[in-house]
Amino acid sequence: MKITDVEAIHLRVEDPNIGIFDGSYDNCVVLVHTDEGVTGIGETESMASAIQAIIRGPSAHSHARSLKEVLVGCDPYTHPSELWQQMYDATDYIGRRGLVMHAIGGIDLALWDLYGKLAGKPVHALLGGAKRDRLPAYGTIYPIEKTAEGVKSQIRAGKERNLRAFKLCADPWWMEDLALTARLLMAAREEAAPDAKIIVDAALSYRTAEEGLKLIPLLIDAGIWFLEAPLPLDDVEGHARMAGHGIPLGVGDLGLTHVREFIEMMDRGGADICQPDITEVGGFTGILQVAAAAGKRGKRVITHGYKTNIEIAANLHFLSIQQEEEILEYSLSYSPLRWETTVEHFPVDADGCVDVPQNPGLGVSLDAKTIEKYRWSQ
Repeated sequence: MKITDVEAIHLRVEDPNIGIFDGSYDNCVVLVHTDEGVTGIGETESMASAIQAIIRGPSAHSHARSLKEVLVGCDPYTHPSELWQQMYDATDYIGRRGLVMHAIGGIDLALWDLYGKLAGKPVHALLGGAKRDRLPAYGTIYPIEKTAEGVKSQIRAGKERNLRAFKLCADPWWMEDLALTARLLMAAREEAAPDAKIIVDAALSYRTAEEGLKLIPLLIDAGIWFLEAPLPLDDVEGHARMAGHGIPLGVGDLGLTHVREFIEMMDRGGADICQPDITEVGGFTGILQVAAAAGKRGKRVITHGYKTNIEIAANLHFLSIQQEEEILEYSLSYSPLRWETTVEHFPVDADGCVDVPQNPGLGVSLDAKTIEKYRWSQ
């Protein structure tokens, strides 16, 4: 059996919300095809047109090769980590960080999916074995309403899906009226429950540590669990200034693509929680490196996940093998791609948990109607 093609499919929903900070409306699904009709499925949180160019080439030279050229002709029974290294080495002149890692990440998911299908085992079994078959989930709410009652209604909508924990995504306007922001946070706390875990995602809304620190007292008063993405990721020193003020810091979901970047944030930036996006850090092969580095430092890994059920499945596989239970991000985006890209769905059960897939590979298959409806061909 041989790999015959690597395909990157651009899916796009033309919707007024496509302009907000929500990648669910524009997606890149990655397929690894074989000559015997078995196909691996992945996706990546990135700019689809750039990923398509990186995958299909043509190659520039021996250290700036197209990823399709690297993989076509390879044996899909080869361990995915070996194929990952081949892709990484073949792009070291243009890669190592950023878009190329995004492309490798989407392909790596597809390679693991393919590897699992050929072995007749779920990915978590190939990664050492699941330590749990269900995981708690938190619902990500974005954009947040600007009234207390609006925020409460958003929390109630999440509770109707059986969610018991939530993430509120900030906008720059939070800093314009801190009294209003405090009311919104307290409204979320009141509706969610006194002991519910609530995360605040600053989403890079603060340009400096001094600005971001103004929000810390409000977060403490509302019993916020941790603060995600407080500053631009290049500002390692700023993260260090924000660390140690009573709210743990989570970093990495909005742009870190390599284990060494996470190491720098932990060692110099004071990060308490690594939040890699599995599709951006090189897939399973890359995120395992991040987890190993975090484990050596006693840090936590809580994955980012704001795409489709492909990434939900991948995160479930990864989280299920960890020594300690961590919570799954469960996007509540309104985009149809979030809910309809795969035939399989991952509902939240009454206890707030989601079942880990048990079918071979990732345990997902594409919904052909959705792919046809939203395929972007321009």
